[in-house]
Amino acid sequence: MPELVWEGKYGSDGRKLAPLRVALPFQTVETVNESAQERQRSLDLFGTSRTADSDWRNRLIWGDNKYVLAALLEQLSGKVRLIYIDPPFATGQDFSFRATIESSDFVREASVIEQKAYRDTWGRGIDSFLQMLYERFAIMYDLLTEDGTIYVHMGWEVAPYVRVVLDEIFGRSHYVNQVIWRRQTAHSDVGQGSKHMGPIHDVILVYGKGSDYQWNMQYQPYSEAYIGAFYNNVEPDTGRRYRLSDITGPGGAAKGNPQYEFLGVTRYWRFKRERMEEMYRQGRIVQTNPGTVPAQKRYLDEMPGVPLQDLWLDINTVQPQALERVGYDTQKPEALLDRIIRLSSNPDDIVGDFFAGSGTTVTVAEKLGRRWVACDLSRFAIHTTRKRLLGIAGLRPFVVQNLGKYERQVWQMAEFGETAAARAAAYRAFILELYNARPVSGYTWLHGLKLGRLVHVGTVDAPVTVGDVKQIAVEFRKAVGKGVDSPSTRSVDVLGWDFAFEVNEVARQDAAKAGIDMRFVRIPREVLDKRAVDQGDIHFFELAALAVGTQQTKRRVTVTLTNFIIPLDDVPEDVQRAVNKWPQWIDYWAVDWDNHGDTFHNEWQTYRSRRDPILELSTSHEYEEPGEYTIVVKVIDILGNDTTKSLSVTVPDRVR
Repeated sequence: MPELVWEGKYGSDGRKLAPLRVALPFQTVETVNESAQERQRSLDLFGTSRTADSDWRNRLIWGDNKYVLAALLEQLSGKVRLIYIDPPFATGQDFSFRATIESSDFVREASVIEQKAYRDTWGRGIDSFLQMLYERFAIMYDLLTEDGTIYVHMGWEVAPYVRVVLDEIFGRSHYVNQVIWRRQTAHSDVGQGSKHMGPIHDVILVYGKGSDYQWNMQYQPYSEAYIGAFYNNVEPDTGRRYRLSDITGPGGAAKGNPQYEFLGVTRYWRFKRERMEEMYRQGRIVQTNPGTVPAQKRYLDEMPGVPLQDLWLDINTVQPQALERVGYDTQKPEALLDRIIRLSSNPDDIVGDFFAGSGTTVTVAEKLGRRWVACDLSRFAIHTTRKRLLGIAGLRPFVVQNLGKYERQVWQMAEFGETAAARAAAYRAFILELYNARPVSGYTWLHGLKLGRLVHVGTVDAPVTVGDVKQIAVEFRKAVGKGVDSPSTRSVDVLGWDFAFEVNEVARQDAAKAGIDMRFVRIPREVLDKRAVDQGDIHFFELAALAVGTQQTKRRVTVTLTNFIIPLDDVPEDVQRAVNKWPQWIDYWAVDWDNHGDTFHNEWQTYRSRRDPILELSTSHEYEEPGEYTIVVKVIDILGNDTTKSLSVTVPDRVR
């Protein structure tokens, strides 16, 4: 078979470059719609190497699918019945989306990491795009069941190349269909001098892992013209339309058809005499005139319709006024995924989407009773998908995961050497350089200096805690006035990958009491990618601040958001102008009423939607048992970033 070769497919030694297969553990960062018992069971479950089907949890994963796919192999190899993917195909709109501030819309452009992913995908043109797909197709093949199917949604301009890549991975003989989906009725740029016909379709390439793939034929309604031409008989009593079909046996005796006389006509028939007489008594065999060949009545309302063809003209794109629209220009309609999921899976099968985007695949999979796993590089895509799922009646429990510290540990070891001390020092120096700070020596908790502010660099494998901040404050007091490495202001920037729930409020207040201006700054995930670093695509952003009030009446606790301050570094100017009160920054918030210092357990949530854009700012909970409880509130802003705050309450015994 001819082979398609592109730059990056083969290494310098002439061998094909194998896809990454590092089995990193997942971190569960949130559970949704689970009881306390279910939560603990799911946390225990994902801490093991195998997932029992009876303990399955649907999974929404934030991260690069290069790592996510490899990490899924241990648990899901050979278990996914259907994969649908809609990767970015040469359009700048793939990572942008339209967000809403109450009644005002704005376009949230791609984040730095999403822009970088887009450039990585298309940086060398079609070569880098094909290499990206080739690596991921190889692992998706392993994830599929033997009767599994993959649907690859592509633009017409790249589909021919992608088909050859799929031929190589899945086998040319396992090609099933090339679906043409008409996504718009007309397109014309003739006025701009173009000399081509209007491109109005996408391509969906369908491959089975094996030759006996799962297939549930779907049917479309007959056209009015077809009904008028063929179902032109109407029963006077019932009004049912029907057609008359030939019941003679094709091939005669050679095909084993019985011969006998029926209603005065002798023929080879499709049915045995007993069956023919039964159908006649039921009124399903008729003879229009004496001596004519009897025929079978076929009622229109008993026919399934036209078997689905590979030209799909009946599914429209998501219209601006549609309730399902969530603001992604590349959002696919639920009807499209409904058809695909019904075609190639059954209830309780696992459906995968590793370019989840706006979450259409898992939304439809959930509604159809399928199990699902999905991932996306975009934090906002994960948030959008979570909101869509929460709007489904009877939503089953699911978990939100990432690779978190495990991915960072692999990166640190690969980039900065084997010995722990040298690796930690080189890592801190690297982060300080990206932050435009110079290193300082002689301290344990203070690592750099920038514009008169001392800098702490958090480790890759642990969140910054209140205890860390106290140590930083103690060491800061020792550093004041100590030569060239001493700060010119009483201030510290604390850099971290993750932060404990209470850090931004409690620790900042403690530092302020000590006379220290302390800022908490998130280290961006882009740091892990050398190309992002080389291209200067690294931006550090300060954490938002959340204020929450509580009221308590016996065992009833009410939580109220009282303020939310978002640093404006990453906020477009048009968005800043549109916001005139602090609740407008919030798109979603949720509460864990009994947090144990582990995963956030989403027990209540409210969020803005097209149907209901107004956000509640208070919620209440009645505790059943007395005791000390930690409440954690999570807020997600209109840009998709999350902020958490923890509160402590004491629930008394009931008064008799």
